[in-house]
Amino acid sequence: MKQKPDLSFWNLWNLSFGFFGVQIAYALQSANISRIFATLGADPHNLSYFWILPPLMGILVQPIVGTLSDKTWTRFGRRIPYLFVGAAMAVLVMCLLPNSGSLGLTVSAAMIFGLIALMFLDTSINMAMQPFKMLVGDMVNEKQKAKAYSIQSFLCNAGSVAGYLFPFIFTAIGISNVAPEGVVPDSVIWSFYIGAAILILCVIYTTMKVKEWNPKEYREYNPVSEEKEESANWITLLKNAPSTFWKVGLVQFFCWAAFLYMWNYSTGAIAETVWNTTNPASESFQTAGNWVGILFAVQAVGSVVWAAILPRFSNTKMAYAVSLLLGAIGFAMVPFIHDQYLQFVPFLLIGCAWAAMLAMPFTFVTNALQGYGHMGAYLGLFNGTICIPQIVAALCGGLILTMIGSHQSSMMIVSGVLLVIGACCVGVIKTKKS
Repeated sequence: MKQKPDLSFWNLWNLSFGFFGVQIAYALQSANISRIFATLGADPHNLSYFWILPPLMGILVQPIVGTLSDKTWTRFGRRIPYLFVGAAMAVLVMCLLPNSGSLGLTVSAAMIFGLIALMFLDTSINMAMQPFKMLVGDMVNEKQKAKAYSIQSFLCNAGSVAGYLFPFIFTAIGISNVAPEGVVPDSVIWSFYIGAAILILCVIYTTMKVKEWNPKEYREYNPVSEEKEESANWITLLKNAPSTFWKVGLVQFFCWAAFLYMWNYSTGAIAETVWNTTNPASESFQTAGNWVGILFAVQAVGSVVWAAILPRFSNTKMAYAVSLLLGAIGFAMVPFIHDQYLQFVPFLLIGCAWAAMLAMPFTFVTNALQGYGHMGAYLGLFNGTICIPQIVAALCGGLILTMIGSHQSSMMIVSGVLLVIGACCVGVIKTKKS
């Protein structure tokens, strides 16, 4: 077996650059979905149900994309065709979703249209996102893998910052942030338009700069027998998965449930805590919606800074656990801070948890999977540890909100508790030494 060659910084950069555009789309979705459906007229107790579709589509799409791309060999590459098709579909849906309330439909019809658009948006984002993780697994050696995922994490956070800031920036330059009842403001609509344009440009760049190995070259660096590569199904793969796959998945369960509640309830929480309003039709609520984008951008900046600090930890498990505990403290602070600028502090701490969640699980798992084959299928299946907790959290969100007194800000404390549990579970992970 040949050793995978060391790649230059720019080769590693090009492998993940398209992730910047994909993450803009994902940031616009995560920061604005609750705002859009609240504007259309959704009850806060039902908001979490709208968040079932994104992870549900992820758990269906990503294993399929991973499995099919393991067996796909074209002149354009192995993973890149799925990346390009997913991005093209995402661009189309990003132009439709924010217009759900502008088509003259009834409230119920507008929500159904929005749900269908959201389903296709998340399907396409997942289809475009997964190939980037597979490209690193395919082409980067074990020594450089942590660096490659760190670059991917940086681009992910940079894309997030851009996507989160768009509504605030467009409002600042004069695009309307208010609209008739049931209609999404132009500041949000134009954010989705610009995000779609950047997405397709970034993906075109990656497809032009990255040349995947052909089948012969791939087998030289990834020695898996053809019979083994073709025969296993998902159940067999899961039965044979290394224990690290499941132990990291346990940590993931609590982490992603926590962040689902952040995305779901942050707009309502900040509107309650800082602007003292719960009325989606009010200008104050829409202002809070813009400010949530700023806070999410602060979180992403905190994530970038913390990602640079993480390699300084000699114990990666300790770094993972400490990061999650810092995030838990941040979540617990949110309901008690009534100044919009002081809210930067908890969201910087939340960014520490996000940095660890983006980089460390895939480093642990891809290292543990060396020699197992089916890298794309395994990473697609591992995405279930991201999607399943979000589905469970979304199903339980309305009930939990009712139990804690219907204050959306209190859901941030629930997120903090979940991260504490996740940090405690880090101890069960056994790392594979190179």
